[in-house]
Amino acid sequence: QVQLVESGGGSVQAGGSLRLACTASGYTYSSYCMAWFRQVPGEERERVAAISTYGRTSYKDSVKGRFTISLDKAKNTLYLQMNSLKPEDAAMYYCAATRFSNVYCTTGYESGYWGQGTQVTVSS
Repeated sequence: QVQLVESGGGSVQAGGSLRLACTASGYTYSSYCMAWFRQVPGEERERVAAISTYGRTSYKDSVKGRFTISLDKAKNTLYLQMNSLKPEDAAMYYCAATRFSNVYCTTGYESGYWGQGTQVTVSS
């Protein structure tokens, strides 16, 4: 059974940094995509960053240059380094994984696996 468990959320002041981690278990596929999504109550969930097992990454425009997604395949752990955080980055952050996506790893998560989420709060 596949499980994704996020950690690393918390409360920071604007301009601060956080690193989120998502540890996967039971996921034995050699080729897949993983991504970080975020959601604010009352708004649609949005994809923040994605990465393939081949290292190709994609980012939401508003986080480019501030966030970095990485994947440690040996540890089965996905990371999101978030720097220069802004109040508008505050949300519940979720990691997701899928075997079926495009080359940029931007699709296919609806039928994939999801973690339970970790809250990020940014105060101004």
